[in-house]
Amino acid sequence: MTKATDTVTALRSALRRAGLHLLVFFKWLFVAVVVGSVVGLVCTLFYHALSAATALREQYSFLLYLLPFGGLLIVFLYRMSRTPEPRGTNLVIGAVRTGESIPLKMTPLIFAGTVFTHLFGGSAGREGAALQLGGSLGDFFGRLFRFSSTERNLVVMCGMSAGFSALFGTPVAAAVFAMELISIGVMYYAALVPCAVSSFVAILLAGHFGVKPERFSLAALPASDLPNLGRVLLLAALCAGVSILFCLLLHQTERGLRRLFQNSYLRIFAGGCAIVLLTLLLGTRDYLGAGLPLIERAVEGEVRPEAFLLKMGFTALTLAAGYKGGEIVPTFFIGATFGCFVGPFLGLDPGFSAAIGMVSLFCGVTNCPLTALLLAVELFGFSSPLLFLTAIAVSYMLSGYYSLYSAQRILYSKTEAEYVNRETK
Repeated sequence: MTKATDTVTALRSALRRAGLHLLVFFKWLFVAVVVGSVVGLVCTLFYHALSAATALREQYSFLLYLLPFGGLLIVFLYRMSRTPEPRGTNLVIGAVRTGESIPLKMTPLIFAGTVFTHLFGGSAGREGAALQLGGSLGDFFGRLFRFSSTERNLVVMCGMSAGFSALFGTPVAAAVFAMELISIGVMYYAALVPCAVSSFVAILLAGHFGVKPERFSLAALPASDLPNLGRVLLLAALCAGVSILFCLLLHQTERGLRRLFQNSYLRIFAGGCAIVLLTLLLGTRDYLGAGLPLIERAVEGEVRPEAFLLKMGFTALTLAAGYKGGEIVPTFFIGATFGCFVGPFLGLDPGFSAAIGMVSLFCGVTNCPLTALLLAVELFGFSSPLLFLTAIAVSYMLSGYYSLYSAQRILYSKTEAEYVNRETK
């Protein structure tokens, strides 16, 4: 009788737990659909606004000369909203780690600031801005639903996934990126369902309203043999070095401009003037905006040797001066052009080398190897997976503790099975 009673009790307990899990599942399913829909629509509007801004800049070349004044407008908007020192993506990462609130006003600010930056010719991306848009909207819904701080963190990640997915068209990588980005060495698996569902909903809406996902076709794929493995290892190691250089250049340029121009109006105006002057001296506008056309050309095997260095300089100057936008597409630009240039010296096809450079550099500056591998699959198809995985692993290990985002923390060592819990450089 006692055994039968124990069995019935255990069965009731299991059913109760299953019922609770179902309730939690449906709660997060509802939240993910709501957040994915709203963020997807906002980022779709953002995509079309950026496309229109880029088209206007290319049609009316004089807009470049208004870049310093566009910068003054960006600073004015942030000052009027009482956000004199915006933290960008670092604010979103810090919010997930510490439970800090993200003001909803960040949504229109980063939206307008990034559009103005692209309209007048600043060198910046868009996916980093999408992370900020999604994160701020996610935090708003977390507070609207009166979630606890830990639950609100999951909604922030849910919004980040939706924003990246809608804007770049890589839903699988977007879902994982938000979970992997915050604390290196630990994945927030509790966010898997909301991030996956919101990412899926966002890309469906974005595609319905005309957002085209980024895809690249590789003309030549090397065999996965030992000689090519050695070549890829060397290219990835070089990409790790470039990723460190890019992170250092971004951070040091920001510190240098802040020391030189303590007034944010003066800093952004001077930075805008410098970008205009450099563009005129070079005689090309290839390094303005996000630079997706040059990424496509690099994957096709066409590149100028100095392109990756110039894009690094333009992007560092743009973001350090105070213009808005993301760092991820510029990272793809730098990785693709560097890989395309160096690869042939190592005996690799330039287009394939550009692809290896893109994902290797992305991994080096974000410390997100799993996301980098999924990006390779979604951007280039499931081709040469072992070579891509090897390149990403090497770049992850050799890029050290550097990052685009100072709010990231490295929880576990890259070289030993050791808990380190250290800040990125």
